[in-house]
Amino acid sequence: MEKYLPILRNCPFFKGLTDNEILSILHCVNATVISKERDSYIFRAGDITEVMGLVVSGCVLIIQEDIWGHRNILSKCHAGDFFGEPYAASRRAVLNISVVADEDCEIILLNVKRLMVTCPNACEHHQRLIRNLVSVLANKILILNDKITHVGKRTTRDKILSYLSAESIRHSSLSFDIPFDRQQLADYLCIDRAAMSTEISKLQKEGFIKTNRNHFELQLSIIKKKNYTI
Repeated sequence: MEKYLPILRNCPFFKGLTDNEILSILHCVNATVISKERDSYIFRAGDITEVMGLVVSGCVLIIQEDIWGHRNILSKCHAGDFFGEPYAASRRAVLNISVVADEDCEIILLNVKRLMVTCPNACEHHQRLIRNLVSVLANKILILNDKITHVGKRTTRDKILSYLSAESIRHSSLSFDIPFDRQQLADYLCIDRAAMSTEISKLQKEGFIKTNRNHFELQLSIIKKKNYTI
């Protein structure tokens, strides 16, 4: 586990802990490392899990799928990000999401229920870790709130601009990269890819944005000039 410490030190879950405390916690929660190839599943909807995942290399998608294969992307997790915490922390909660590798990745699985009982080693940092977990869960709520804001817009254009506005604010820049390719962005915003591509092309022609693959640049002066509200 020592080789993952550079990532774990910067993970919100381990905030305020020393390297030795992090390694002690990993032992306490029965941490195990798994490797997954691109497009393989880590969790499947309908399963029950007692572990949450921490991405230490690669990235994964948190998705919902129906029986017709329609995919709704809830979020994308990169190195240092967690997934599955609410289900692992809840007693026999059935997953209504799946987690799939977006590229070859390594995942640390942690038994979060071990945090909900008195630590057998009486760790001084046990309470701090629980506070960190609450903070991680709160951040997930904010991420889902952002998605609800975007998909709640009435038109495809409004959904795209709402998302790009939020990403611009998150990056503190009008020029930024988004974590999704075009199909993933359509799945995240719950819109048809062809309709989305058409709208993005219109936004470029009208001067609202510039884009190249997953890079976007907002033309704020044009948006203000045309009195468009995001």
